[in-house]
Amino acid sequence: MASEEASPRAAQIKRLLVVRLSAMGDVIHTLPAVAALRKAFPETTIGWVIEERWAELLSSTTAPRCGERSSQKPLVDNVHVVNTKAWRRTLLSDRTWAEVLASIRELRTARYDAAIDFQGAIRSAVIARLAKPRLIYGFSRPRERAASLFYTQRKEARGTHIIEQNLALASAFARQDLPLSPAEFPADKIADQHARITLAHRRLADFAILNPGAGWGAKQWPAERYGQVARHLYERAGIQSLINYGPGEEQLAWKVERNSGGAAHPVTCTLSELIALTQRASLFIGGDTGPLHLAAALGVPVVAIFGPTAPARNGPFNTRSIVLRNPTSPTTHARQRRPDVGMLQITADDVVSAALNVLKEIRA
Repeated sequence: MASEEASPRAAQIKRLLVVRLSAMGDVIHTLPAVAALRKAFPETTIGWVIEERWAELLSSTTAPRCGERSSQKPLVDNVHVVNTKAWRRTLLSDRTWAEVLASIRELRTARYDAAIDFQGAIRSAVIARLAKPRLIYGFSRPRERAASLFYTQRKEARGTHIIEQNLALASAFARQDLPLSPAEFPADKIADQHARITLAHRRLADFAILNPGAGWGAKQWPAERYGQVARHLYERAGIQSLINYGPGEEQLAWKVERNSGGAAHPVTCTLSELIALTQRASLFIGGDTGPLHLAAALGVPVVAIFGPTAPARNGPFNTRSIVLRNPTSPTTHARQRRPDVGMLQITADDVVSAALNVLKEIRA
């Protein structure tokens, strides 16, 4: 392993590759670290390898993926998209291997001097190595231990929240303590117009976003209770709600709507459209999911409903928030299908009370 003293200073590195492939919340948790790097080294060319489905977190659909930065692509110069999930399903396909080889060529053509793997998975570490940078930074104890074998510089994770840990890794690369910088998201005029039309059509000005979905069952609070929350928010505060849902979550959205008494309205949208809608929301209510972390990063007040994951590490960061978690909930990332028993102890009244308290703070 190369020593820190033997490695060049970050100021001498002209081309830096960030590797954080997925998922939505994890990408958002990496944005402040990259924003800090961008401010510290404004002349450095920064590229980011990301799964295609999350690329709109870095670049609007109308902006060129590689080239000059703009409001449509504020943080990085180059966005390199991959589709590893689809590739793994079709490993024997000629088309898959053509896409893989094209991605490798694109990364190598960029001639990155260094890479930082914020993901800590074998696949992300392999991608960093395939780009052929001279230096690869990563956590000394990554999520998948074997990933560290691909690093030339291994750094301890410092801090409790994952945003703090990512910033510490960026600081280790920079060889200076970087100040926390807010996440930056792409401007998208088309998505912005869609948000305005959606809200005008429903005559919504002061509204909440409810997100009943979750990455796995143990993190999912009952959809019926989200509906009850929407009904009481409208009755007690005059706030209607939008129900954000993605592919395969139609039944969840329907249950929320049915139990809301007409106070909640389903809406499905692209990632860019979700950013535009969330920016306009007065409140966000949901579990430990990407849309909740998006709301927090945008400074939208949050009521977070947590079960098996730890709010200290994964909770809303640097925004007005109330986190609800039953003390009986275990801390685990095991992807259990059944709802966490402790999470089920959180009632709709608990969430409504928290929401009204947050709204009172905002309006004070």
